[in-house]
Amino acid sequence: MGDLIQLATRRTVAVERATAPPRVTFFFDLASPYTYLAAERIDRRFAGAQWRPAIGRRLDAGPLARGMVDTRELDAAERRARELHMPLVWPERFPGAVPFAMRAAAYAASRGRGPAFAIAVGRLAFCGGFDVEDPRMLAEAAAAAGLDVDETLDAAEDPRRDRELEAAGRALWVGGGGVLPAVRHGNGLFSGEQGVTAAMFALPAVVSAQRGR
Repeated sequence: MGDLIQLATRRTVAVERATAPPRVTFFFDLASPYTYLAAERIDRRFAGAQWRPAIGRRLDAGPLARGMVDTRELDAAERRARELHMPLVWPERFPGAVPFAMRAAAYAASRGRGPAFAIAVGRLAFCGGFDVEDPRMLAEAAAAAGLDVDETLDAAEDPRRDRELEAAGRALWVGGGGVLPAVRHGNGLFSGEQGVTAAMFALPAVVSAQRGR
């Protein structure tokens, strides 16, 4: 005999799905100091958010993340850090992309440890000034995030992870965003660190709803 279908249960599930608030997604690039400046606030404000490391030719994480030395950008990031009362130390190998760290972040997200890993990397890079492409630093971040260190380092060296990162970048671009970090909520999109800050004020209902789960 087949299983008994509980129509009342199905109706309840359907109603919950229809009335549940849209999920918050945080797109980020660990090479950007603005990801570091936004990450811990995002973690505190949007419990249960999906964290997606993203790369792509069409995405703009700022000239510093692209490896361009721009004194105006350096000054702007330092000024923003002071406004937020956060330390900001420039890493040993900066500016430039961090492909190993981003692949490891994709692995961490797949294990439900994306926020913890991204925050650990940000602290190592922009509080400690360490090169997070160094396997020793990635191991430190993995341990801090509660990840298996060997598996994290294997993921960091696996170029197949780039497809996942590029897919996240395309999803952001198709949704109308092109600046990292970014927050997406339903059809709403908040781009750049200032946009992320605006999202924290614009989406209070999401905060309370997700923290109550």
